[in-house]
Amino acid sequence: MRVELLTAPGCPHASAVKQMVVDCVAELGVAARIIEKVGRYPSPTVLINGIDVMRPEAVAGIGDACRLDLPTLQRVRGALRAHRPDHTRRQETRP
Repeated sequence: MRVELLTAPGCPHASAVKQMVVDCVAELGVAARIIEKVGRYPSPTVLINGIDVMRPEAVAGIGDACRLDLPTLQRVRGALRAHRPDHTRRQETRP
């Protein structure tokens, strides 16, 4: 699983969101390294396997702006659970 934290330089929410992601990864026992990227991104953005946890239907944006839809604990947990290999297998075996 690929977990990414995209932030713009000086983002005031970056450290809190990073800690939340670290805590969620540990809580769920996900074997993933968190890849941090600082640049021109809507900040902060959490991507799980390239998918934005707050806007899964959208392509990751470009531009250094503060997000109004900050990543939430529930969305990060849900995305991590949905992308675990065991979750996919369970979905396929349901009648």
